[in-house]
Amino acid sequence: MEALQAALGRDFGLIADLIHLHAHASPRRPALVDPDIQLDYGALDALMDRIAAALQRDGLRAGDAIAVCAASGTRYAALFLGALRAGIAVAPLAPSATPASLARMTEDAQARILFLDATTADTFGAPAPGDIPRVALDGSSAGRAFDAWLAPEGTRPEAVTPQPSWPFNIIYSSGTTGEPKGIVQGHGMRWSHVRRGAKYEYGADTVTLLSTPLYSNTTLVVFFPTLAYGGCVVLMPKFDAAAYLALAERHRVTHTMLVPVQYQRLMAHAGFDAHDLSRFRFKFSTSAPFGAALKADVLKRWPGGLVEFYGMTEGGGTCILEAHLHPDKLHTVGRPAEGSDIRLIDDAGLEAPQGEAGEVVGHSAGMMVGYHRQPEKTREAEWFDATGKRFIRTGDVGRFDPDGFLTLFDRKKDMIISGGFNIYPSDLEAVLRGHAAVAEAAVVGVPSEQWGETPVAFVVRRDGHDTSADALLQWANAQLGKTQRLARLHLIDELPRSAIGKVLKRELRERDAV
Repeated sequence: MEALQAALGRDFGLIADLIHLHAHASPRRPALVDPDIQLDYGALDALMDRIAAALQRDGLRAGDAIAVCAASGTRYAALFLGALRAGIAVAPLAPSATPASLARMTEDAQARILFLDATTADTFGAPAPGDIPRVALDGSSAGRAFDAWLAPEGTRPEAVTPQPSWPFNIIYSSGTTGEPKGIVQGHGMRWSHVRRGAKYEYGADTVTLLSTPLYSNTTLVVFFPTLAYGGCVVLMPKFDAAAYLALAERHRVTHTMLVPVQYQRLMAHAGFDAHDLSRFRFKFSTSAPFGAALKADVLKRWPGGLVEFYGMTEGGGTCILEAHLHPDKLHTVGRPAEGSDIRLIDDAGLEAPQGEAGEVVGHSAGMMVGYHRQPEKTREAEWFDATGKRFIRTGDVGRFDPDGFLTLFDRKKDMIISGGFNIYPSDLEAVLRGHAAVAEAAVVGVPSEQWGETPVAFVVRRDGHDTSADALLQWANAQLGKTQRLARLHLIDELPRSAIGKVLKRELRERDAV
């Protein structure tokens, strides 16, 4: 379609406009699928119009925001897209956050309406006088029924033309403790993700299966390009390995985004090799460390390319590892993507010499505008080179190899300084995973009167193994250097993780203190 190709070739465009083009050209082509509802492009485009018109009817204008806290589904997705058509920013909130954090995030986003469902209504509690209006996406008693809230069929919204710097969404990086930081991503940043999609064979025949939540940037970097190119998104409200494999086979899925722990569970599933996954063209991963051995297993047993994205929700540059093209670099997160300027800096804020480790900073077209209403936090996240060029600090420590591939060591805040020596938890975790009884391991630093900090390990044993904590501790310390040795080792049933698979090391530190 010439109009679509012309739109995708521009330096900037609107995802909502692309959906309108698909609806005009192929109105019956499937766009969104969940366990209960399927929308084709014609129906999606019309629903987006009704959502945009309803928001405008309620007094919202371009630049305002709404908040959404619900399970993933077609109505959630359509709401997100319809708000964008009206130039309204979306603040998708994690249902797993505490009630206090959800209240702070809703207030910080200055959301004018809260959209929720029965799964999140109890967390918010009963509305109080003066609270913003609530709309229930599932028609439950959580708020006004979504269907009743919508503008009448056939209603067209007032035309709005967002600019690249306008807020597209506000994603919160802290949903459990502390002050939440709202990462404001602009329309220009999302458009850069769409344009990158051409490289990964998105098109009208794309079927993308997503089991990570819609409030996560992990999901959105694949969700929006799929629809921009006219593909179909199949949404799983909750991940389950067996259900995922069945859906992938039934829908003849071509693309997916999974976090490493999901790959781990899928590859370990007894029925994995019995499923027909031959339609897969690309599988993506991001958000958490992805072990080289697991990548190798995926490459061996799962058809299609495997691509790892390394970057931050804040943006500022991306590294990409096309694992199927570089099987000798599986221990890395790849090379800087086209248009990404990735550098390393030392503790003094100076660029690290070539071959030296340093904190990763990045610049690209895909950068957050800033933290919402937190200019001081925004400044803390920025680094400027000698020419004044703006970079975003990642907090990760890494080193480039001679071929330009980046190897990560750890989060700077997770690095343990014990007796004056720097200890990277990832090194200790790698040693622990070398034991036949260890399925998963995480190492944290805890206070020590003698050393300042000392490393403590948490281990999940493989099924069928009964090796004791003391035996594992002695074995690990025999492999480790004198300055790296573990003070304690705890056996636990599972590592605490966020909804997108990141190990919650704060919770592990609290467990050790009990």
